[in-house]
Amino acid sequence: MGQTLRGADIVAQSLRRLGCQRLFTLSGNHIMSIFDAALDVGLDLVHVRHEAAAVHMADAHGRLTGEAGIALVTGGPGHANAVGALFTALGAESPMVLLSGHAATWEIGRGGFQELAQADMAAPVTKASWTSSTTETLGHDIGEAIRIATSGRPGPVHLSLPSDLLDARAEDGAIVWPERVAQPRAALADAAADEILAAIAAAARPVIIAGPQMSTVKGRTLLARLEAATRAPAVIMESPRGIADATLGAFPDLIKRADLIVLLGKALDFTTKWAAGPSFDPDVRLIAIDPEEALVERARTEKGDRLLAGCVADTQGAAALLVARSARHVPRSLQWHGQARTALDSRPAAWGGIVSRTAGRLHPAEVFRTLRPFVERDPDTVLICDGGEFAQWGQSMLPVRRRLVNGVTGSIGSALSFALAARMIEPKAPVFAVLGDGTIGFHIAEFETAVRRGLPFVAVLGNDARWNAESEIQRRDYGSNRMHGCELLPARYDQVVAALGGHGERVEREVELRGAIERALSSGKPACINVMIESIAAPSIRLTL
Repeated sequence: MGQTLRGADIVAQSLRRLGCQRLFTLSGNHIMSIFDAALDVGLDLVHVRHEAAAVHMADAHGRLTGEAGIALVTGGPGHANAVGALFTALGAESPMVLLSGHAATWEIGRGGFQELAQADMAAPVTKASWTSSTTETLGHDIGEAIRIATSGRPGPVHLSLPSDLLDARAEDGAIVWPERVAQPRAALADAAADEILAAIAAAARPVIIAGPQMSTVKGRTLLARLEAATRAPAVIMESPRGIADATLGAFPDLIKRADLIVLLGKALDFTTKWAAGPSFDPDVRLIAIDPEEALVERARTEKGDRLLAGCVADTQGAAALLVARSARHVPRSLQWHGQARTALDSRPAAWGGIVSRTAGRLHPAEVFRTLRPFVERDPDTVLICDGGEFAQWGQSMLPVRRRLVNGVTGSIGSALSFALAARMIEPKAPVFAVLGDGTIGFHIAEFETAVRRGLPFVAVLGNDARWNAESEIQRRDYGSNRMHGCELLPARYDQVVAALGGHGERVEREVELRGAIERALSSGKPACINVMIESIAAPSIRLTL
């Protein structure tokens, strides 16, 4: 009889074979065998305080590295806690895998401990979701999950691991191990690239809109090269505010004049307003380049003859080919590009002088004017913006190459988990998390994780003692006399963080903020600067072209 391996050891060894070094996890009955197996292969267990935090950390890992982040949670309620966070990763097109423990196969349908239809629950918020069926194929399943997560349009994948399969043993020769092989990606044909470049050159006012997967440093660099090569303004759309995202400057004015929109891995959806209605030229034409055939077909169904071309192709590969073949085409005039760049880069001059009208409170613009020099000190700074109105000011006023936002799903609460994962990836440059007092309530206990793991970062918390995004909806839609149910306490979140072992300060005046940021950075601890702010709506920028 040959050597046998426990299923849990197959899982751990498979992850190491595929390059995984750490698991973002929370312990539980169904997965303790994997915790045991992790010791023998040197997997680092980043043990968090809520299963959703593990998913958010794996999500951040995927976005920042391009490699699949791995979250590991127990079955039943642990899995249920984790599933909601997958929606954020799905909207952000983040490569990650959720591994969940699961009731034993012989228990299914008999009322097993924490038995739940886990694969069915995760299916709507993942690219693929299934349950392993044999011990011998556990490694293959791990490899397939990572392959799916990182191929095509990246996104989350779920795999449930029944506990009896993890405890069972398999003959070494019968184990199907995963393989690290480069995944083929759909390529844009040269002829299609030339057709697209010709259409851009012929358009009077073309605009390129890229999807969230281009928001990495590599993606942003490639998109800038594409803009320079085509002289067509290019933006990344990754906010639920869509064309009204203040990060994009006066984009509503710009897009209204566009006569050609190139969707580069960007779905035609609510964020683009389906390129219809008063926000667009009624005759605007489109080109769709996407790794998913279904999204190309959606654009064709929506736009009919106004879709000049629809191509199924890898987003970054297509962009690189367009850059490479652009020299074959006559360059466009710089006039439209100059006007467009002015609109995208402009910020109201008034923002430079806005001050609070409320004693003991700062205007968000004051906060981010003060924070900006700290963000700009290091080009590798990681900025995380999570939440509603306050974070929108941060997104629009703080230009960085490495940024994580809560994404097109509009979910909140991920900031602290993102910051921990970012610090594990970026050992030196500052990591700033910008969030509101509503947002911090979701996962404030992760400050304990950060202290325990020695992961310093600075959370800049805008505290207006309310759910301000929803309050603004009430004000706008129903009247200021019908604002209710969204109040919070002006709590001392800074003291909570200090009690957990971090650094905390409360700031009530603009003159106090610079010193507080300096002390937070020099503390070497996870830090929370609790800034008392005015309740101000998110910014909007308009510029008549």
